[in-house]
Amino acid sequence: MNDIFRRGKGRAVLFGPLSALLLAACSPGGFSAFGRGDTPEGVYAPGVDQKAEAVDGIEVGHRLMAAGQYELAIKSFNRAALVHGLNGEILSALGSANLGLGRLGQAETLLRRAVKEDETEPEVWNNLGVVLMESGQTAEAEQIFRKAYALDNGESDAIRDNLRLALAKTENSVMTEVNEDNYKLVRRGSGDYLIRPTP
Repeated sequence: MNDIFRRGKGRAVLFGPLSALLLAACSPGGFSAFGRGDTPEGVYAPGVDQKAEAVDGIEVGHRLMAAGQYELAIKSFNRAALVHGLNGEILSALGSANLGLGRLGQAETLLRRAVKEDETEPEVWNNLGVVLMESGQTAEAEQIFRKAYALDNGESDAIRDNLRLALAKTENSVMTEVNEDNYKLVRRGSGDYLIRPTP
């Protein structure tokens, strides 16, 4: 009788934890992504839309430039270069971002490479002119702005204004300083960036 009781008690002791595990497996909680009625619960990240089109790194870089985030813009343009190659547009954008950080030497090198890649883009010539003005190379900058203005057929206000400022600075270089040295960088498409000359 005692043996039977002990065997029965052993089964009861064993059945208790086993039934708890089975009930837990059937419950809607736990680590599943969906709870009762297949509604999301818990802290699960949303799925990735594989069909969504990725935002172009060049456009992201231009937005960062407009916000004055030049370091982040450079990273974005570098990522875009892995996709598109180091073309004239990306070289120009990298040069402009470096100018925003005051890295005149790097900016000039990149923009000179950009105009070699594509000599037909007035925006690239304009941006090179801005760098030259910033680094005190006024005479060459004036010629570069003239070229940009001619390629643009005088349509861009920013390029026209830059040429006007360069001419005024050249004419007044001996007598007085021009007070409104606000040169504008421009990019292909729409938008321009105002870079104030460093003292």
